Amino acid sequence: MNGFRKSIAAAAIAGSMLVGGVAGAVLYGATTIAASAATTAATTAATPTPPAAGAAPGKFVPNETAAHEATESAAREAQENAGQVPTVP
Repeated sequence: MNGFRKSIAAAAIAGSMLVGGVAGAVLYGATTIAASAATTAATTAATPTPPAAGAAPGKFVPNETAAHEATESAAREAQENAGQVPTVP
């Protein structure tokens, strides 16, 4: 009877390994497909939009609206006036 129990236990272990291997392969395939689809969507979404009609590509255009100007510091305004991308709040 002891040999029979060992055989049953071995069969159960082998079966669980087989089921686990199949489940792992299915999950790996699903995540690989999802990652590939996400990369394709991210690449499509990251396509840059063309600049506005009057703006040159790569040139900083400051926000000169009255509401924005009222809240910014003198250092930031000086950077904007010099054509630099502001680095101070």
